[in-house]
Amino acid sequence: MSVALPKDAQELFNVMVPSGLKQFPDKAREVNAIYGFKISGEGGGEWTVDLTANPPTCDKGDTGKSQCMIEVAHDDFKTMLADPNAGMQLYFQGKLRVSGDPMLAMKLQQFFEIARPA
Repeated sequence: MSVALPKDAQELFNVMVPSGLKQFPDKAREVNAIYGFKISGEGGGEWTVDLTANPPTCDKGDTGKSQCMIEVAHDDFKTMLADPNAGMQLYFQGKLRVSGDPMLAMKLQQFFEIARPA
């Protein structure tokens, strides 16, 4: 089973996530969290993904409402997308910063599956 990976975070958050949220709003609301993403480097940016909204939204920028903020360099973010298990390693290496509710970070995989259904 091969899943299409975005070329960068901008493609993921500007195209794939909004499309996935439109297709699967109920699955998105099951996650029931507001995530902030700050991805540094070329191809990165800042986004707020509100999975509590009806319909769920993905907006550019930091709205300041995130319950869980993910900060990571773009290259490491791409590694996480390609290998869901890499997130823990990056976290323990200090390359992935999670602030806010750490339990919500555990639901990130569920969120990314909505963005890129197989």
